[in-house]
Amino acid sequence: MSNDKPSPTTGEIASPALQRRLTLPLLILYGLGVTVGAGIYVLVGLTAAEAGLFAPISFLLAALIIAFTGISYAELSTRFPVSAGEAAYVKAGLKIPSLALIVGLLVAASGMVSSATISIGAAAYMEQLVPVSPLLLTILIILFLGLAAIWGILESVSVAAVLTIVELVGLGLVIFYGFKLKPNLLVDIGRLVPPLEASACAGISSAGLLAFFAFIGFEDLANVAEEAKNPRRDMPRAIIWTIIIATAVYLAVVSVVVLCVPIEKLSVSASPLNLVFEGTGGNMKGLFTIIAGLATLNGVLIQMIMSSRVLYGLSKQGQLPKRLAYIHPKTHTPIIATFLVVTIILILAVFLPIARLAQITSQITLTVFCFVNLALAAIKLSGKTPGVPYFRVPIGIPIMGFITCLLLIISGFL
Repeated sequence: MSNDKPSPTTGEIASPALQRRLTLPLLILYGLGVTVGAGIYVLVGLTAAEAGLFAPISFLLAALIIAFTGISYAELSTRFPVSAGEAAYVKAGLKIPSLALIVGLLVAASGMVSSATISIGAAAYMEQLVPVSPLLLTILIILFLGLAAIWGILESVSVAAVLTIVELVGLGLVIFYGFKLKPNLLVDIGRLVPPLEASACAGISSAGLLAFFAFIGFEDLANVAEEAKNPRRDMPRAIIWTIIIATAVYLAVVSVVVLCVPIEKLSVSASPLNLVFEGTGGNMKGLFTIIAGLATLNGVLIQMIMSSRVLYGLSKQGQLPKRLAYIHPKTHTPIIATFLVVTIILILAVFLPIARLAQITSQITLTVFCFVNLALAAIKLSGKTPGVPYFRVPIGIPIMGFITCLLLIISGFL
């Protein structure tokens, strides 16, 4: 039975709304679930191919670049705690409604393209355990997770939180077995410090662009702000803690792997973290394969949730058809927007290769970050405040965020 009640002024039945059910721990787990996932499970080998032993420094470089934009999001999410956050930020800061719509659609597109990318990767892991074709597995994964996204925000984020804990346990196993494989690991930690040479710096910079992909996801928190219990208090904390924890985990995992596994072997592996378990027997390697598969599933689910909320938010703001803002009275989720997102993800996953999808995701995300940082700088220069307590940062933060993201975009064309 629906809980909807008549409006006291019009007598009409009020439309169902998103529910504020997400606490700070769930928000952090949500952020970590979409950030710490498929990226670290597949990118270690690629960064090692570019930077060698100095791959951890590349991840640190990417973290420093992402931190500026992350802190910008922390302020904006308290000024505008709404779904389709980036569109609202750009609309308020740059005063160009059409640009705000484009940015919102870019955010939704990045989530859908990323989901298609990760679902293909998930199918590749699952194929090792289930004798089904990768294409069929990809389709089944997307449909199953689409149903989970429709189920309800607390239920779907709770599932994502459990999967996040599983994937963090998997990365903990990588570190643990790395020390078992090489007990004197800490003695070699000095080898990770790069020399002041042009070739080393070039490799680190090139690998930093790859490592950036592993940090994409923290910004998705902004698009569940309407479902956070206390967004103005919890959103900045969730964003900042997500970046800090992700950076610490990445540095630990990448350092252990590059010191334990020969670089020439690591750089050509499609599943680099599995190499740490090669001497442990089939059971442990099989367990880690399952964990890696769950990690990728988590990324797909959270990106689905984010993309559907962006379409819902844009519709609610009157920039997309009203039907996309329809909230189901039982699940309290944007069911039509979610169906559309799942359909687009299916099309992308079936018809585009994974390498091209990953490249598109990074390009879209960096473009959005540039606009978001510009919007915050413009808002701060205008002197406008929301009239309620909010998280504040110096104007130099969004300026540095814009410059670093623009440089990263340019470096991709060099």
